[in-house]
Amino acid sequence: MDLQKKLDDCASRYAELDKLIIDPNLVKDPQKYKDTMREHGHLSELMTLYDEYKKVLQGITDDRDMVTNEEDHDMKEMAREELREFEERLPQLEEEIKVKLIPPDPLDEKNIIIEIRSGVGGDEASLFVLDLFNMYTRLAERKNWKYEVMNSSPTEVGGYKEISFSISGKFVYGALRWESGVHRVQRVPTTEAQGRIHTSTVTVAVLPEAEETEIVIRPEDVRVDVMRAGGPGGQCVNTTDSAVRLTHIPTGIVVIQQDEKSQIKNKAKAFRVLRARLFDLEETKKRTERDAARKSMVGSGDRSERIRTYNFPQNRVTDHRINLTIYKLDQFMLGFMDEMLDALNVYAKEEQLKADVSELEKK
Repeated sequence: MDLQKKLDDCASRYAELDKLIIDPNLVKDPQKYKDTMREHGHLSELMTLYDEYKKVLQGITDDRDMVTNEEDHDMKEMAREELREFEERLPQLEEEIKVKLIPPDPLDEKNIIIEIRSGVGGDEASLFVLDLFNMYTRLAERKNWKYEVMNSSPTEVGGYKEISFSISGKFVYGALRWESGVHRVQRVPTTEAQGRIHTSTVTVAVLPEAEETEIVIRPEDVRVDVMRAGGPGGQCVNTTDSAVRLTHIPTGIVVIQQDEKSQIKNKAKAFRVLRARLFDLEETKKRTERDAARKSMVGSGDRSERIRTYNFPQNRVTDHRINLTIYKLDQFMLGFMDEMLDALNVYAKEEQLKADVSELEKK
């Protein structure tokens, strides 16, 4: 990649956008306005790096000339020291620019619905569903994101067979999009008398929330059933038919909502979840087609893929896709996940950059 040419092209585009955003006609098209402002904001950050890049390159040229031609010893030493600093900064800056050259995914700004389900491990798995729910909601509180429980199936031991909840806020999907997959926990259950370590699993699905205009659900494509909500052991939670089950006939997707006492509220939540699942289905198809000739960037995106291990005896959490281990599991479970989330996003962008460069070289 000719980095200089790429940056010059971006600078030209940024100048175009500077003129476009002051055009009063732009606001008449809300989607175009949103897309334009997103691109302008992204290029604004890139231009800040580009300004530094030009200064570093010019500084290297000037200092090399001074080291070669300056007669004053002190001035030459100062130039030599500054040159060393510039030469150390240059490769770091180039990497930052290459990552920033990747345009942001519009999906990154979306709110999400997270679905966590127990897998292998029975009661212990259900307790870990609760632990992960607490982990994500603590992260949300730290980030000033809002969350709302959509639906849950509690177990008699105090965990959840499954739980779904929404998170809304700035850059939510962008931060958590790589959490989908199988999460494995290794620890001694509270019910284990012999002190043996058990391994359990849960699955996590992160779905970007769709606007009603993005996914249109035809009434004739959905079968709506109402029933009484159930609790642990099959007991009835209430005595009215407030629980709602939606069956999307074309895809076979089934959504059940029962947490609210109001049938109307459960139905509204159920349609939010159905819309998110259908949107995710469409995006998965597009991604599969787009990445068919590429190496997967962060795992396969398949929810059956084991992505992370939480080992409590060793206080470590390991993400298997990027081979990153952090020995602060206790803090991680309190929602301090930034190091892992940032590493996943950087890795994904680097892999995407490699794929983009490879495709350009083939042309």
